[in-house]
Amino acid sequence: MHVSPELDARFRDAAVADGLVDVRYDVVDSPIGELHVARTERGLCRISFWGDGWEDELARQFGVRVLRSPLDEVRRELDEYFAGGRRDFDLPIDLRVAPFYADVLRELALVPYGRTETYGGLARKVGRPNAARAVGTVMNRNPIPIVLPCHRIVGANGSLTGYAGGLDVKRRLLQLEGAMLFE
Repeated sequence: MHVSPELDARFRDAAVADGLVDVRYDVVDSPIGELHVARTERGLCRISFWGDGWEDELARQFGVRVLRSPLDEVRRELDEYFAGGRRDFDLPIDLRVAPFYADVLRELALVPYGRTETYGGLARKVGRPNAARAVGTVMNRNPIPIVLPCHRIVGANGSLTGYAGGLDVKRRLLQLEGAMLFE
């Protein structure tokens, strides 16, 4: 049986409109590679640099009704960011993390475009001055990189340290924001 793209789009739109979907996802092309993005009814819940096991992860985290469907608002804001026209994201966020993670990610969201902060500095801002390594773990597991800008967090000496998308991607994001000189 062959379903036309128009009919397929109508079925997907109807499923979303009728509340039959727990989480929607799409793949967005960007200058740093494909980004796998997902949102629930509450908001953006995931951005990943890798697609392996993506649908299974979404189903485990948000519910088994997973549907690939265009996420135009997410795509638009990411496109604007990569084009240099957006410094802050206006997307609603659906964060489902432990309280310490939530505190760190809330503070992370306040790190301005084009600026960097250290792991230790972020730890102090959440009232846990000796928790730089724990902050590093939160950055490593950040469910919404770029929008929650973990690429802006650097080592105590200003060095680039781990990033889920790789250090080259972290460097490119910081360069895009003007936070680093081109090497």
